[in-house]
Amino acid sequence: MTTWPILSVTTFLPLVGALIVYVSRGDDEAAKGNSRWIALWTTLITFAVSLLLVWRFDPTVADFQFVEKTNWLAAGITYHMGVDGISLPFVILTTALMPFCIIASWKSIQTRVREYMMAFLILETLMVGTFSALDLVLFYLYFEGGLIPMFLIIGVWGGPRRVYASFKFFLYTLLGSVLMLLAIMALYWNGGTTDIPTLMHTAVPRSLQTWAWLAFFASFAVKMPMWPVHTWLPDAHVEAPTAGSVILAAILLKMGGYGFLRFSLPMFPLASHDFAPLIFTLSTIAIIYTSLVALMQEDMKKLIAYSSVAHMGFVTMGIFAGTMQGVAGGVFQMISHGIVSGALFLCVGIVYDRMHTREIAAYGGLVNRMPLYALTFMVFTMANVGLPGTSGFVGEFMTLLGTFKVSIPTAFAATFGVILSAGYALWLYRKVVFGTLVKPSLASIKDLTFRECLTLFPLIALTILFGVYPKPVLDMSAASVQQLVNNYNTAVSAVKAAALLQ
Repeated sequence: MTTWPILSVTTFLPLVGALIVYVSRGDDEAAKGNSRWIALWTTLITFAVSLLLVWRFDPTVADFQFVEKTNWLAAGITYHMGVDGISLPFVILTTALMPFCIIASWKSIQTRVREYMMAFLILETLMVGTFSALDLVLFYLYFEGGLIPMFLIIGVWGGPRRVYASFKFFLYTLLGSVLMLLAIMALYWNGGTTDIPTLMHTAVPRSLQTWAWLAFFASFAVKMPMWPVHTWLPDAHVEAPTAGSVILAAILLKMGGYGFLRFSLPMFPLASHDFAPLIFTLSTIAIIYTSLVALMQEDMKKLIAYSSVAHMGFVTMGIFAGTMQGVAGGVFQMISHGIVSGALFLCVGIVYDRMHTREIAAYGGLVNRMPLYALTFMVFTMANVGLPGTSGFVGEFMTLLGTFKVSIPTAFAATFGVILSAGYALWLYRKVVFGTLVKPSLASIKDLTFRECLTLFPLIALTILFGVYPKPVLDMSAASVQQLVNNYNTAVSAVKAAALLQ
């Protein structure tokens, strides 16, 4: 097993599954069933293989593990893969959520099923590759490649305004990434390589740091998304099919936060320190403003989409605090939000499949007909609020703790955002679940099916487990986060000391 390229197997296994789906034959209904089962088994096997990474991963080592490197393109561009304590949790989150997405699409997707399953499997390969790539060119190809299957998932299987939403999503994210490509070229000319571990230990001039940081920021800020470049997200979420919304919220948004951790802080520490007040300001606005906007929403998906922008504000705030608690909290918050927001979109999809509307006003009193649904929805609502005992509390508390050491006003304002999140989340729950069942259309609505329980119950278990016992995630990332924070603080301290000597 020491010579087995386990990371490449994990990355490209879904692509093999997509090829098997493509060549599978049968009449219309048989082909649909075959596509679903092939996709499900492919994602389950990929998840099982990815667990081998966790089993063999040494959490005490800060450097990259499972490294695979071979010559690929000219000018020293290599096929270089590896994971550390920061990237491995995102790889596992990706492989773990994909089977739930396939199961959630089992009944709701009835047209072009084969193409749909292929799009999701290709997307899984590109997402895992993004978190595993250790070459800038390879990272960029994975990072941008993920746009194409997601563009198709929204544009082909989405709602009435799917074409508008898919083009808006594509253009916003592509525009920011073009600037990142220019920065990658500048880093290559400066360091003579596109190898990420080498560049993390290569001195970048102060002026280049500033411009490169802004270029990478343009890409990652749109991807997360940060205020004010977040407007594509609500449209994309509302029009995307349920599984598309799950992946969008749980994985694709996290690529922005991962980019800040992998590139901005280690490669441009001085620029990151200089721009930290800007990040704090944008994060605070995102937390408060989008929470207020969420309070005004009439569509369930839009409300949860705006809450995602607010929760990502805690992530950026914690990361650029540059403290151990802040960065570790940012990583944990992204993992927790991936589980909780994905589950919330699954909950919305369940009632949408029954009633074909996401309007909050169309519901009320569901607890009378769907007690099991009311219970599961409550757990994820509490986690979204950040109730102690759920995973949502741990990440928010750690980011606030880490930020408090650096900027008390920012931490204070963000805490106010926690109160607002309780307001919109509990308001949504009350309007949908509680009250008397007065609408005739809801009189015959059915509770969760076995298939729906299969998708939601494991996510409930993870939400409560990581809320009570967050140690597995925190321990996995501890050494890598500690090394990142130490290098960042050393670089900043050296510049401050030099300035005092002058």
